Amino acid sequence: MPFTEADGEAFWTAKVLPALGTGTLTLLVAHTGSRIVGTVLLDCGTPPNQPHRAEVAKLLVHPDFRRRGIAKALMAELEDLAGRLGRSLVTLDTRTGDKAEPLYTALGYRTAGVIPDFCRDPFEDRFYPTTIMYKTL
Repeated sequence: MPFTEADGEAFWTAKVLPALGTGTLTLLVAHTGSRIVGTVLLDCGTPPNQPHRAEVAKLLVHPDFRRRGIAKALMAELEDLAGRLGRSLVTLDTRTGDKAEPLYTALGYRTAGVIPDFCRDPFEDRFYPTTIMYKTL
């Protein structure tokens, strides 16, 4: 939200798919049988002066499968992969006050700062701050 299905499809095909093809982005998927229940992206497409860093993007878990450890498992695999790729610092941003923020804190991520009015509310015409977090592996 507030994206349409077409917006979502465009994001995955125009932004994610090309980066997957170049190897700068890795998509991790959690599934139950043939059903995808969660995803997270590891972005290693950093500038030449930041080869030690990677970024977490789009940690998503289907609402019917939340509170089952899926996000935690995806993040553990992401951090393991980042380490294998020689990345020692992982960064992310999350909407301040969102349900994911305590998860990241519990996983050892530290808050670097907050940027006001960073993202749009999915239901109201207002903006929310985002919390920038990091973890040294």
